[in-house]
Amino acid sequence: MSARRTAEERDPDAALTPDPGTALDYPFGERAPGPGEIIPLADGIGWARLAMPGSLAHINIWVLDEDDGSVTIVDTGMRHRICKEGWAALFAGPLAGRRVSRVIATHLHPDHVGLAGWLCHKHQATLWMTRGEWLTIRMLAADARDEVPAEMQAFWRAAGWDDAQIAAASARGWGRIAQMIAPLPLGYRRIRDGEAIRIGARDWRVVVGSGHSPEHACLLNEADDILIAGDQLLPKISSNVSLGVTEPEADPLGEWLASLDRLDTLDPGLLVCPSHGEVFRGLVPRVAALRQDHLDRLGVLEAHLAHTPSRAVDVFPLLFRRAIDDSMRGLATGEALAHLRHLEVTGRARRETRDGIWWYSAG
Repeated sequence: MSARRTAEERDPDAALTPDPGTALDYPFGERAPGPGEIIPLADGIGWARLAMPGSLAHINIWVLDEDDGSVTIVDTGMRHRICKEGWAALFAGPLAGRRVSRVIATHLHPDHVGLAGWLCHKHQATLWMTRGEWLTIRMLAADARDEVPAEMQAFWRAAGWDDAQIAAASARGWGRIAQMIAPLPLGYRRIRDGEAIRIGARDWRVVVGSGHSPEHACLLNEADDILIAGDQLLPKISSNVSLGVTEPEADPLGEWLASLDRLDTLDPGLLVCPSHGEVFRGLVPRVAALRQDHLDRLGVLEAHLAHTPSRAVDVFPLLFRRAIDDSMRGLATGEALAHLRHLEVTGRARRETRDGIWWYSAG
């Protein structure tokens, strides 16, 4: 999997767990949009791509034609010079003279919502999101204190970090997400699971999933068999599923597995439009591979805990095929805790707190 930066600056989309890989059909082969280019997927549905910093290197953008000549944009890139240059190329090229009337953000991560406020202000557009994603990004962006909160330090300690690791992470400060997103509009248009959104000549049904983020919205066009999948279904990498300090008693992996089950009920012939990687077909085998990978990891953990009580940091070698250094420790901790928490919630493990540290053993 890809290398990472610091815990607060990482692209949150790709997991560190080994990706199972799947034989998929790529209708466009290895072709992807270049700078300032839009590839048509169907009449009035375009695929653009923005370069961005970090290991993922790009994000896919979806351009949907409206009846009045304007466009709806799905996802935006992060607040960064490289992403703005990508938008400048698009507005100097295929989007020249066209207005953005609506921005839909699939979820709260900065590469998806980072330039939403900038686009909305520039074009007097409205922002559409689910309530869970909207409220969470507003909360995170507002928490711009300089010092790392004591609750975060306690969370790291509970996972097994030592004093030096906590001090090093604390020295990097807090609240960096505010630097990665442009100021959001004060108001937004809430979208809900199952809602039909009319965009131009098409209806798109909202399909909500959780686990990677609180209330991630996919858009399904059943007439043309197209799914704008965001990060809920990526072709070559696994989405990050982490337990975090803001909801430490949650079960994000359980929510993720349930979301995969929901996706598995959709038309297997859908053209899947992911946020990272290429457009593909093969929804059913991809969902199956992603599900099985997590189930395998859970099985390995359960067998280990049967004879060795462990902290989150102790199980890194069981989950990740690479050494975990300082740049990846935060992400690895979140993923390890998500798997351990799911075992706890399902009765396959139990947690005991000793001196502020969480120890897990077989249930």
